[in-house]
Amino acid sequence: MAQLGGTFDASQVDPSQPFETLPPGDYRVQIINSEMRPTKTGSGQYLWMEMDVLDGPLTGRKLFDRLNLINPNRQAEEIAQRTLSAICHAIGRLQVSDSEELHFKPVMVKVTVDREGYNQVKGYKPVANASSAFRPAFQPQPSPPPAPAPQSAVPQAQPAQPVTGGTGPWRRMG
Repeated sequence: MAQLGGTFDASQVDPSQPFETLPPGDYRVQIINSEMRPTKTGSGQYLWMEMDVLDGPLTGRKLFDRLNLINPNRQAEEIAQRTLSAICHAIGRLQVSDSEELHFKPVMVKVTVDREGYNQVKGYKPVANASSAFRPAFQPQPSPPPAPAPQSAVPQAQPAQPVTGGTGPWRRMG
């Protein structure tokens, strides 16, 4: 048993919502929180970023990204540095000394879903170069109505004939 330090009143707190994956697509987002965190092994650090979707029916939904800026694996560091450079170019701020300088600046992200069902941010680009502010992959495209068939090509329906015995392979038994 654990004492809660008084009575907790759930009617005064909005309940948390279950995690839902965003559909793959391009989203206009802003970084709202970031911090350096140690890697699981403790041998490096990554920049953790929390982002909010800014447009469309998924406004306010969260995305997260990690950039392995300090890592014994040089390739991991290079990937993270290129990604950070893409973010800086996208927001128009090429020199930063604190990740807070990236906060609350709109940027376009390309989102995918990995095999485990989690969102991954696969790229950053400026909002100005985006073809639209919100373009999810799941958005249905209107399809043109089918062209009417010419009257002469439409076969006329024949009334159904009852099956009554016969001598072929489709002969009704009984």
